[in-house]
Amino acid sequence: MPAAGFGRLSVRDNLAVGALFNRDGTAVDRVLAIFPKLAQRLDQPAGTLSGGERKMLAIGRAMLGNPKLLLLDEPTEGVWIGVIDEITDRLRELAKAIAVVIVEQHLDLALGVANYAYVLDRGRVALHGQPESVRNDPELLRCLAP
Repeated sequence: MPAAGFGRLSVRDNLAVGALFNRDGTAVDRVLAIFPKLAQRLDQPAGTLSGGERKMLAIGRAMLGNPKLLLLDEPTEGVWIGVIDEITDRLRELAKAIAVVIVEQHLDLALGVANYAYVLDRGRVALHGQPESVRNDPELLRCLAP
């Protein structure tokens, strides 16, 4: 969710702030191509976007800095289930171009995007490996159960 100051800015202005130090004149267009919903909301105050749209805006704004590594903490927290698939697809695309580290409780998203996964249980690494190996490990159910 954007900070209060960013929430008052329009989507367009949020992206302009993210692009301040980006000399590539097409960077904002690339973000809008990745997240087309944002293109429909350019003049809307960011604080009035849905939870999923705010997550898209935050990721898009971060991408304007041309990072080599993107760190995301629960990118689908508070997001409607219908938007989770869209965010997952976009993260999968981004992970082809840059390193993406995701801390996420939504297992399908995390394992669907990951090239390598770590499962933490009470602060320790309980499982790690290729996503399908982790998904099929019987120990995973124990880690997920309260």
